[in-house]
Amino acid sequence: MDFLTDTNIILRLAEPAHPMHSVALMAVKKLFSDGHHLCLIPQNLIEFWNVATRPVDKNGLGWTAEQADTDVAVLESHFTILPDSPAIYPEWRRLVVAHSVAGKQVHDTRLVAAMNVNQIKHLLTFNTDDFKRFPGIVLVDPTTL
Repeated sequence: MDFLTDTNIILRLAEPAHPMHSVALMAVKKLFSDGHHLCLIPQNLIEFWNVATRPVDKNGLGWTAEQADTDVAVLESHFTILPDSPAIYPEWRRLVVAHSVAGKQVHDTRLVAAMNVNQIKHLLTFNTDDFKRFPGIVLVDPTTL
């Protein structure tokens, strides 16, 4: 089974001192060991780079671009990276209109659009509430695995 992995999961994996690091790591290990495929889309890696290289006082990790590049390479070697597709935009547009999405939630909606285009039903995320509006998505909180 394929799972899209939300950016909050890969950020927790990259930050061993974070209280949710071990939960994210155990969930990812369990899904991999159970034979599931964990996927990312380019947007996940872009969001990861943004947070990783943002200053700590701006809610980032304060890493250099070199550190971010190293971690992105590790993510690319472990997760299936699904390509961006021209089909994602019209699906995103349909979803934001159908669900009256506004503000920061437009980014989460793009993840759902990519899931729909790639026929992925499962999303591994700490933020299940952000995705409840979308029917057909199976939300998996790592704390429940």
